[in-house]
Amino acid sequence: MPYRLSLSLVFVLLVLVSCTTNEEKISNEVKQVKTIDLTKYPDSPPSHTLNLLFIHHSCGGQLMADKGPSVGQNCIYKTHPNGGGLRRLLEQNNYNVHEASYHSIIGDKTDLLDWPPKFRDQMDRILKTKNQDDLLPDDEKNQVIMFKSCFPNNNFPDDASVKRAKDAYKSLLPIFEKYPDTLFVAVTAPPLVSPNGFKNLVKRLLGKSVPYSQSGKLARQFNNWLKDSENGWLSHYRLKNVVVFDYYDILTKHGKSNWAEYGSQHGQDSHPNSEGNGKAAEDFVPFLNRAVHRAFDG
Repeated sequence: MPYRLSLSLVFVLLVLVSCTTNEEKISNEVKQVKTIDLTKYPDSPPSHTLNLLFIHHSCGGQLMADKGPSVGQNCIYKTHPNGGGLRRLLEQNNYNVHEASYHSIIGDKTDLLDWPPKFRDQMDRILKTKNQDDLLPDDEKNQVIMFKSCFPNNNFPDDASVKRAKDAYKSLLPIFEKYPDTLFVAVTAPPLVSPNGFKNLVKRLLGKSVPYSQSGKLARQFNNWLKDSENGWLSHYRLKNVVVFDYYDILTKHGKSNWAEYGSQHGQDSHPNSEGNGKAAEDFVPFLNRAVHRAFDG
């Protein structure tokens, strides 16, 4: 009986690993959305140094860090094995980089539904944050605010959860409209590893929770909506001080699947690896420079 049971488990694992869902063959089916056209703006650095604050947790800290051993605390790293080098690239492009993450007033809660009360009630502190709870001198403020939720926020169980996330982001726009001299950069949450990945298959066999099977599809829908300038989040927004950087799409290899294609720990961990973060960092800097020129020039 034990031998027969072991063979059954091996068979189930082999079948599940070899099965590829339709979502993982969607490279030609991903909905093409019209995003804000930044190509008419230069990708050169801003003419004068800008203060930038990034509110993030672990994935954001690893995106910012250079690749190397894990050095840092509270998810603000100098180096990390998954490092993408974004902080260094931003500093080379005339940005003073500031961060807030775990165990700080501004950085402690970063889920999708946390953003409206955070920006509504703590905007003055956000604009003044230098590092964690340290503030900028009285005459300085951050001109660029980046904010990102972490990958668990792409684990959508149903359409109702997507609607709640959309409603939360809709409520941000009237707040951002009050600060036309500040550029707000919404960074989409990174994708989850596929529920059909080996690690999740083992969890399933052990009776542990894994990502919802429909989460990839719903995450794609939500993140497409965020960046859709015709029918999405920003379709009726009149100012130029809000943009969306689709970190999620880059890390799915632009639609190879709806799941993480650059997972760490040999593809089994939803934290993006250094390769994925490096690609995102390289794409982000010209994107941001163009968004800055769009928001502030003239």
